[in-house]
Amino acid sequence: MSFDPPESSEPSLPIWVSADDVEDLLDESKGLLRRNGDAVLQQVPLGPLRKNLAATVDALQQLFAEVSARGGTLPLKEAQLSFQITATGGVQLIGTGQVQGTRAITLVFKQ
Repeated sequence: MSFDPPESSEPSLPIWVSADDVEDLLDESKGLLRRNGDAVLQQVPLGPLRKNLAATVDALQQLFAEVSARGGTLPLKEAQLSFQITATGGVQLIGTGQVQGTRAITLVFKQ
């Protein structure tokens, strides 16, 4: 199954996203065509992705600044976070319990 949105002048990128995410867009009742985490190539709009990724990075940088300011004998030198992109351009950080078998993009922040 693939989901091709109507033609739009908004720039987009082809990104592998969860089939469940695309099916949620197509099927309001949710769950009728679940594919157990399969991925599909989806054109993801750059506008929402840019906005959501920038907001996520801004919040993380503020958090890291607060943690780093605490100092101590083992100061924060690097942080690695993984995230997924939704079909609509959303950004979802991945907790350690979700990482197994998950396709993700990793951001590495270094001092």
